[in-house]
Amino acid sequence: MTDTKQLTLPITGMTCANCVATVERNLKKLDGVQSAVVNLSSERATLDFDASKLELTDVIARVNRAGYGVATGEADLVIKRLSDDNDARRLEKALTKLDGVLEAQVTFTTEKARVKYVPTIITQAELRRAVSAAGFEAIELGGQAEDAEAIAREHEINEQRRLLIIGLIFTVPLFALSMSKDFGLLPDFFYTGNSMEGMIEAQPWFGWLMLALALPVQFYVGWQYYVGAFKAIRNKSANMDVLIAMGSSAAFFYSLPITFGWLMGHVYYETAAVIITLIKLGKFLEARAKGRTSEAIKKLMGLRAKTARVIRDGIETEVPVDDVRVGDVVMVKPGEKIPVDGVVVDGRSAIDESMLTGESLPVEKKPGDGVIGATLNKLGLLKFEATKVGKETALAQIIKLVEDAQGSKAPIQKMADQVSAVFVPIVIAIAALTFLGWYFFGPALPINADVDNFTRALIYTVAVLVIACPCAMGLATPTAIMVGTGKGAEAGILFRNSEALERAGKVSVVVLDKTGTITKGQPAVTDIITNHELRIPNDELLRLAASVEKGSEHPLGEAIWAEATTRGLTLVEPAGFKAEAGHGVQAEVEGRSVMVGNKRMFEARGISLGSLESEVTRLQSEAKTAMLVAIDNVAAGVIAVADTIKDSSKDAIADLHKMGLKVAMITGDNQKTAEAIAKQVGVDTVLAEVLPEGKSAEVKKLQSSVVNQKSKIVNVVAMVGDGVNDAPALAQADVGLAIGTGTDVAMAAAPVTLMSGDLRGVSRAISLSRKTVTTIKQNLFWAFIYNVILIPAAMLGYLNPMLAAGAMAFSSVFVVTNSLRLRGVKI
Repeated sequence: MTDTKQLTLPITGMTCANCVATVERNLKKLDGVQSAVVNLSSERATLDFDASKLELTDVIARVNRAGYGVATGEADLVIKRLSDDNDARRLEKALTKLDGVLEAQVTFTTEKARVKYVPTIITQAELRRAVSAAGFEAIELGGQAEDAEAIAREHEINEQRRLLIIGLIFTVPLFALSMSKDFGLLPDFFYTGNSMEGMIEAQPWFGWLMLALALPVQFYVGWQYYVGAFKAIRNKSANMDVLIAMGSSAAFFYSLPITFGWLMGHVYYETAAVIITLIKLGKFLEARAKGRTSEAIKKLMGLRAKTARVIRDGIETEVPVDDVRVGDVVMVKPGEKIPVDGVVVDGRSAIDESMLTGESLPVEKKPGDGVIGATLNKLGLLKFEATKVGKETALAQIIKLVEDAQGSKAPIQKMADQVSAVFVPIVIAIAALTFLGWYFFGPALPINADVDNFTRALIYTVAVLVIACPCAMGLATPTAIMVGTGKGAEAGILFRNSEALERAGKVSVVVLDKTGTITKGQPAVTDIITNHELRIPNDELLRLAASVEKGSEHPLGEAIWAEATTRGLTLVEPAGFKAEAGHGVQAEVEGRSVMVGNKRMFEARGISLGSLESEVTRLQSEAKTAMLVAIDNVAAGVIAVADTIKDSSKDAIADLHKMGLKVAMITGDNQKTAEAIAKQVGVDTVLAEVLPEGKSAEVKKLQSSVVNQKSKIVNVVAMVGDGVNDAPALAQADVGLAIGTGTDVAMAAAPVTLMSGDLRGVSRAISLSRKTVTTIKQNLFWAFIYNVILIPAAMLGYLNPMLAAGAMAFSSVFVVTNSLRLRGVKI
């Protein structure tokens, strides 16, 4: 049996889709790697591998060999309770064994530990816990824990900014000098060595000046393109770096023999410098914009409380939230954030959960109720027992869910990946054809032309190399997915992967589970009708039925039990309790056989309803569920239970109709009750009397509706349910949406989770999907049409290399900016 692990690494140095393909290909070559997915927008690699064959250091070494890096963090900790150097060695060994730790150095004399780690695998809080588990105490230097990955990204952006500034310092005067010379705008001493001689004698001196300005740009600012190109070629691939290095080098190295006086002609140092500086500007703007695509994750992370007030050994202590342990009693005052997940043990209050669920109204909390970390305590003082801490909290699960979705690949991205894989080699081939075409078959140049055949062919070739942009294709899908999933998380809509986000927009039929989805899922007793022939009082009928239902977990049974408790009736312990799924329950109460169930249960046992038949029909027409009660196999009465419809259900279903969707309701209730509720909310199709195990079969039928013998309509079906009883139906549907599950966000059956119980979240999820897919299509159209139009334009000589560099630099900025527009859309 293989020891399969999943690993997420923050990758640095990627610039285009070819970089993604290179990293993926290299990771997949490692022995033991089962799958590897790299995302350009989130700049992360996720791989599943056999831990018995592969170690983290092997993976990082492979990424480095491919020409890229892995963002790492360094933690400096003060260690207390070190007795001697042996303790230091023991702790060092314990830290080194941790997953995600690359190096650990513990010094006894200074009582300090320095740990180098991968921030996506292990956090500083986990490092401190490991130190405590080893029998020591760790105090973090520098106060609040740092986001090591964010710091690495920020360092990368700052480095791009520094190189851009250096590039501008040299390129702007170089470009100004070149243009001024061409238009005769420079002072006389630039043109003549003395007053008698012309411009020709001054040009070598001027050429050396331009070379001096171009050199730092070419080999300092642009050095990373040479390194990237070398590593790409070494890995038998070609990326954007290859195109830039080839294009700028062609212009630069062509100019050298002219400067040295070996050839006559015009120098193109300014072309080489402008190409590098403009692309550096584009990459800097792109990096900044890409940073904004992950703002939703940063907002979610920012919701976390920094400290918690815990009661240990009767003493109230304020500790960092990472130090809260399961079982701790935590105290929260009005206006403070709930630090971790837990269960209220003392106090009452109203909690604002809007930041996680999107539900605007505060939720009342009393002893026994669950609370979610990062929500806001509005009114009273609460004490609760911590049940989930660290990575187990609802907020941590939400963040992981969103990060996983952002890192996954949408099906729509496959085409872009396939094109990107062959894009650069094709462009190089086109550039070679451009040079040969213009050199051998180009139209004759005028006698007084500034350039010769070779120079003209070279300049057009440089334009082709520089205009081609694989970056826009690589960023088209992941940037939109990042913004879309982030936007959803802010609205309480969690997509498990990008495939779910893409597919939700194609839905044509929405199936809604009735209980807990359309209705509140909290039924209450509305009527009690007894059989007049038995002369049994209402309260006695209710007492007997409630005694049977005492152990039941069914919502209808709980409603009967709750009504009896409210009336103060004395319930007895039932004997021989039996439950029949989808039918009812039976037990012996005070020596009498009492049965509580539906019509099917009574018919199966041959129990006649008599005069109660008409009452059952009337109650069902009022959308009430009639629970029949039999005593010693005689129909004794009917207890009517109704589940109230959620306030938002009617509007939510109307919203779905406006979007052109068909809405079906699925329920275990009888046909009449179901139709009465359907009429109130405006549902198109009613699927009644469906047992829990039959729901997935009904969904399957809807997915392939037969119109006649010759034709069949294939529907894309979304199933909306509570995620527990409906798990098979959620899995069967094309898109499963689990609703009202604020604390359990990691359900395997549901590709989409709606944190709030508000049914309007369904139309919001579908709307967000449609808008995200539209944005992806716009991005892909731009990325393809840009290359389809401008590469031929460059081949035909209509584009100057400097304009080509500018267009290329801003094509990817356009794609990222277009994706960012999603942040402002209304859903």
